[in-house]
Formats: sequence, C-alpha cells, structure tokens
Amino acid sequence: MLKRRAFLNFSPIRPAPPSGYWQRVSRAAMACRFEVTLPLEDQAGVSAARQALDEVDRLEDQLTIFRENSEVSFINREAATNPVRVEQSLFSLLLLCRELCRETGGAFDITSGRLSRCWGFLRRQGRIPEPDEIEGARALIGGDKLLFDYESRAIRFARPGVEINLGSVGKGYALDRVAAVIRKSVRAALLSAGSSSILAIGGAKGWTVGVRHPGDKERRLAVAQLRDAALSTSGGEEQFFEYGGKRYGHIIDPRAGWPADRVASVTVIAQSAAVTDALATAFYVGGPELAASYCDAHPGVLALMLESGADRPILFGSNDNCDVEII
Repeated sequence: MLKRRAFLNFSPIRPAPPSGYWQRVSRAAMACRFEVTLPLEDQAGVSAARQALDEVDRLEDQLTIFRENSEVSFINREAATNPVRVEQSLFSLLLLCRELCRETGGAFDITSGRLSRCWGFLRRQGRIPEPDEIEGARALIGGDKLLFDYESRAIRFARPGVEINLGSVGKGYALDRVAAVIRKSVRAALLSAGSSSILAIGGAKGWTVGVRHPGDKERRLAVAQLRDAALSTSGGEEQFFEYGGKRYGHIIDPRAGWPADRVASVTVIAQSAAVTDALATAFYVGGPELAASYCDAHPGVLALMLESGADRPILFGSNDNCDVEII
C-alpha cells in the first residue's frame, strides 16, 4: 500500500505590517493550493492577485499530462511522428529544462516520467517494477531525445515512446508567471505553491521563512530571510511506499532508474522559482557532489541539504537576496 505524508517544507514567519494583519488570496490548482499573501492595507493587490491566479488555471490546462486536451499531452501524442509547434513561453520552458538536464548531468530530466509510471507513482500505487521494465523506460529517457527547431519553434521526439512530464518544474514555473503579473501592482507579496515552493516579492526587510525538518514537522532546519527570491524544497516524505522493510520515495534517479535515497531533503534558493523547483529535484538525486559543483559554477544559487541519517544540514553556494541561519 502506498503511504502518503504531506508536510510543510517551509513555514512563513512574517513580520507584522503596520496594521498587524495580512490578507490571502488562494486558488486550488496543480494538485495543490496556490496562495498570495499581501499586507491588509494593499487592497489593490487583491484584484491583481486574483488576475494572476487566473494564469495558474490556464497553465495547468496547458502543462498537465492528466488532461488529454492539454498542450503537453498533444506533444506527447504527436511529437514522435511530426514536429509540433509550441507556444512561445512553453517553448522557452522546454529549452530551459533541456539546459538544466545538461547542467545537472541528467539528474533533472523531464523525459523521466516513464520511470515514475513503472514505479506506480503517477497513480499513487507504488510497486517494485521488474528489471526489464526499468531498462525499457531508461531507453526512452534523456535530454538528447528532445529535438528543437528554433526557427519554427517546434519540438520533435527522437523516437516513439518518449514523453515529457513537467511535474518537477511546473509549480515553480507557475509562480514565476504569477509574479510577473503581480509585480506590476504590488510592492510586497509572498507567493506559494503548496508546501514546496515559494517566491518572495519586495518588503522592506524581506520575508522570513522557516525550513522544516523532513522527519519532524515541529522542528526547523533553518530560517531564511528572502528578498525578491524563490525557494523550493524536495524531500522523500510526500509520497513513498514500503516493501520488504525498505522505503522507496517518489523522486527517481533518471540515470539509474531507482528512487534516490541519499538525501532526506534539499532546499534551493535562486531568482527563478522554475529553476529552484528543478534544482531541488536534481540535488536530491545527485547529492552533495552535484549541489557543490553546480552552486560553485552558478553564482546566486544556494542549497541547503540534509543527507539521510545526518543531524545537521550543509550549505552550498550563496545568494545576495537571502540570509540563511541553520538552527
């Protein structure tokens, strides 16, 4: 039986505004709750927040693999046969995903959905697949399976059976799009997508966010002060199953075909929520070696990692728009 646990990977510790109260505008989408938190006195921001959250509904219609009429589902059906012309923003997102796949050595890979499928995680029915199932899925995975035509803005798959799944980046991408809309109307806001991704906008002193321990929801690993920055967390507690006394988490290493288990949780801070969303998954898979090398090569990316069995997290990299205190 698949066991599921939901916990808040972050917990806002917001400084009180002059009035002492906050207002929140929320929307259920992408299997989570999107929320915009604003100072109470910013009444104009409420309308902007509602308009911005309308964009999340549109993006879900475009990105989900669970609706046959979505643009991504159409790509998965057609791109192995013919090039598929893609909407401009989605095309840019797919190019970003391919670049992140290359930069992380395949630890982040939007073509790895077939592995999640054969392990039963797409339907939340975890199972141990046969070795030939894993190898069959791995043969259809890799950034090299995605072929792009920049002039016609089209994508094609290198072989039949390839598919893309943007579940590991979609929520962060949606937060970036919400922020692009709402920045025109507000000076300060905290945007969140479920329990794993947030994006802070403005604020005189920024926004204080607590990063929770993956094994104890009452305990914090660290506190981060964010100023115009995004934060995403990946961990193995959200979805897993147990078999033969061993726990198998839903984050699968595309390179090996098996669930990653070296890391308990990883939090990434950078400018873009799409990037932090993707890198949190990549670093969870690739461990401290990948986090260290990537952050060293990419100024502005900060990672907080708790390895499995460790008592204290490790910090990699830095970001000028945040301060992190390990507890």
